[in-house]
Amino acid sequence: MGFEWLKAGVILGSLVYAVIGVAVFWLAFMIIDKITPYDLWREIVEKQNMALGLVVAAMSLGICVIVAAAIH
Repeated sequence: MGFEWLKAGVILGSLVYAVIGVAVFWLAFMIIDKITPYDLWREIVEKQNMALGLVVAAMSLGICVIVAAAIH
């Protein structure tokens, strides 16, 4: 057990994969936002639609798990 994980290449690789994961999540979320028949932000924030908020949260977690598994 050493400090292999503290090398610059390992840290840089982790940062690159984190940026790729965030970009893929953002792209997937934007696509889902465009294909839904209503404005997600307005429905959740302005109209206080808690059910839609929970659905979007579950969808976001699902996308994140898929992206993390693909990167791992």
